[in-house]
Amino acid sequence: MGLLIAAAIAAAMPAAAPATEAQPNADPAIFVVRDADTTVYIFGTFHALDGKSEWFNDQVKDAFEKSDELVLETLVPEGPAPILQGKPLPQLRSLSLTPSASFLASTRMAIKAGNSQGMQVTNGADMVLRRAAEAEGKQVEGLETLESQLAMFARMPAAPRSPTPASTQGSAPAMTSLSHSMIEMQDAWKRGDQQVFVRVLGQLEQAAPDTYRMMFVERNARWADWIRARMQTPGTVFVAVGAGHLAGKDSVLVRLAQLGIPSARVN
Repeated sequence: MGLLIAAAIAAAMPAAAPATEAQPNADPAIFVVRDADTTVYIFGTFHALDGKSEWFNDQVKDAFEKSDELVLETLVPEGPAPILQGKPLPQLRSLSLTPSASFLASTRMAIKAGNSQGMQVTNGADMVLRRAAEAEGKQVEGLETLESQLAMFARMPAAPRSPTPASTQGSAPAMTSLSHSMIEMQDAWKRGDQQVFVRVLGQLEQAAPDTYRMMFVERNARWADWIRARMQTPGTVFVAVGAGHLAGKDSVLVRLAQLGIPSARVN
């Protein structure tokens, strides 16, 4: 979701370069941290995919099969998301956690752009991994609760004023630009190319520093602390978070290095 919003905000900036041809066999980036008795694989996911490439194989599949548990950003209920219509989920209705209008607008725009390119959450890496883990009887947990995520979205500051006139936002040219960005990010993810995410995150930080801080800097620090604590317990864990959280100067990997825990890329 963070990258979807980042892409929507970045859409007002210069259009991305034309997307490259999708590769039949994908090799998204996966990293590992380990000590004498604990191994934590850290995989960067793409939350909505077109399902045209095989990525759940090779080093990713091997790391997953070696792991005793799967840890995702959060355990999101499957099925339609009423929160995108501004309606709190039934189990959270009493908390009145309704995202801001600007958050909803950015999210809807990004989802629409992704859907226009055949990208679906059901094909997303998070859902594929969760279904595989549940089928194999692996323990599945989340780094955050759904409640905490919705609370963050409810606190999200208004999107910065775009240089594009309001009457043209969501127009065909704007959607085309965002669609190209979504394709470019998906193709970069399939190649394991982190640089595209670094650029998008840089655009987000420049355009909306508070949103960037809340969605990436603060959460990446918390997740790195969680990994450090988890390494005190023997075992093998597969942690899967959005690819943007593993890229750039404030990534989970950089935070781990600052904590004295070096990471290595597996593929």
